[in-house]
Amino acid sequence: MRPTSVLRYSFFVGAIYFLVMSVAHAIGLKVPGLFIYFNIPSYVYQDLIISALLFGWAAFFFAASWTSDLAVTRATLIAGAFAVATLTYANLSTPFAELTDGARPLAFHIQVVVLGVYWVWLLVWHLLARRRGPEG
Repeated sequence: MRPTSVLRYSFFVGAIYFLVMSVAHAIGLKVPGLFIYFNIPSYVYQDLIISALLFGWAAFFFAASWTSDLAVTRATLIAGAFAVATLTYANLSTPFAELTDGARPLAFHIQVVVLGVYWVWLLVWHLLARRRGPEG
């Protein structure tokens, strides 16, 4: 399979995932994988704001899956790197046990690691596609 096709398909899968996450936050469906902080109390307005932002993420990922525009792909990858770094910082600096009845952040770390692995996957296929050129 061509690197460009793998990259576009991978962005499309991410777009669907972030769209599902957006819906889960909008309706308050707190399940691991769709809510990173699934067992931490949150307010409805927080979940709705996150839902709106996730919808925007889905739109970026859909755009990256539909085009081979280098600027769109790079912007999406840069934003993804920032998101993974910010979630990692939040996981390492937040006293989760104080926010709820002894919540342990291992599940939060696992979810962020999975997102980080997905980001690396996208980066690798992006680099392979760029190396092969526009037909790649």
